[in-house]
Amino acid sequence: MATTMTTTLDRSTRAAARGLSDISIRNLFIIPTVLFLIVFNIFPLIYSLGYSFTDFRASTNAPANFVGLQNYRDLLNDPYVWSNFAITAKYVIVSVVGQLLVGFGVAMLLNRDIPLKGLITTLLLLPMMLSMAVVGLFWKLLYDPSWGVINYALGLGNFEWLADPKMALYAVALTDIWMWSPFVMLLSLAGLSAVPKHLYEAAAIDRAGPFYTFFRITLPLVAPILMIAVIFRTMEAFKTFDLAYILTSQPTAELISIRLYKMAFQEWQTGRSCAMAYIVLIMVLAITNIYVKYLNKVKER
Repeated sequence: MATTMTTTLDRSTRAAARGLSDISIRNLFIIPTVLFLIVFNIFPLIYSLGYSFTDFRASTNAPANFVGLQNYRDLLNDPYVWSNFAITAKYVIVSVVGQLLVGFGVAMLLNRDIPLKGLITTLLLLPMMLSMAVVGLFWKLLYDPSWGVINYALGLGNFEWLADPKMALYAVALTDIWMWSPFVMLLSLAGLSAVPKHLYEAAAIDRAGPFYTFFRITLPLVAPILMIAVIFRTMEAFKTFDLAYILTSQPTAELISIRLYKMAFQEWQTGRSCAMAYIVLIMVLAITNIYVKYLNKVKER
């Protein structure tokens, strides 16, 4: 016997006594959220888009003049900007690949019955719960050539990690790997726990080796979760600002977000910086779209 859904509340409830229906209650929760998103997200997005077509400078009282696509053309023809994009791409690759390897490797080690597993997992999650500024200052002390622990442990003497043009970017990436590998580990543990145990039992009966079991069972079934982790971490790594800004001032570690900050708040090229922000947004969306398409292909297998 078919049942029909009602849109009114139980008459004995306080909301019903006030004459509120289910739709009214829903709107009371949804409308403030929508207004909040419009005011703090959508409106600034549209407002900055308008400024990206002007020569506006926030440091002066001069009116904003419409210049069309000139800001975009200047940025896309600027070799210095493309150098920042290349540095950012290198940073994203090193950081995300490092997080994927470390996080998934630790998850594989924890995916078994070991003493104090819950406590160990909780302690490993602590880095991602810290503030970016705190992590940056903490690792800046660790990298210090005079009293830093890293040089002492590796026997490198007074090696300048953050002042060396060749190592500064990798030092920032290493810090990011330490901080966000637990995020990949957490998602990987969820994926590993969802793998059916009977598949491993069948592989053991067929005398399959550990490499065959890993590449034929574990990795294919966990791949969708890993792709989700890669999508999130790629977007966040592309927007990294705090760590790189706090740790080093080397030009070889100047990410595109730092260049955007300098353009907006040091050079006061407000219109051009808005155009730069939209270029970065479009690139992040394009990369994410590629990842999502590949994720859908992985799920179909």
